[in-house]
Amino acid sequence: MSVTRSAKNTMGCLAGCAIGDLGAIFIFQNHFAPESIPEDLWTLVWAVAMTSGIITSVILETIILWKQMGPKEAFRTAIGMSMISMLLMEIAMNVVDYGMMGEPAITLGVLPFTLGAGFLAAWPYNFWRLKKHGKYCH
Repeated sequence: MSVTRSAKNTMGCLAGCAIGDLGAIFIFQNHFAPESIPEDLWTLVWAVAMTSGIITSVILETIILWKQMGPKEAFRTAIGMSMISMLLMEIAMNVVDYGMMGEPAITLGVLPFTLGAGFLAAWPYNFWRLKKHGKYCH
């Protein structure tokens, strides 16, 4: 049961992280199109992407948990228990993106690998947290 539940929790986290992270990279990518993003901005792009991913994931998770816990506890859960999961996910997604693209860029061919890496990086931690606390948590 906790394997399925932790996978569902991880997918929810992945959806939130992907919306913000990939959205930020997509905006930068389109802003600099048809040239690629200048190398001196890569660190900024990844920092903005990771921050955006974490923010959208916290918002999405807070909304998902709102009915179960109320707004204050849902937000505290999203910030507290989920932060490590989100960081693992964001780092994995951006490392794979860089490894495959050599720059902050998103293409349809890279998405399955980027999202898969994010999921696989966070899932074991989410499983462990769920098992340890027996709660709906990331």
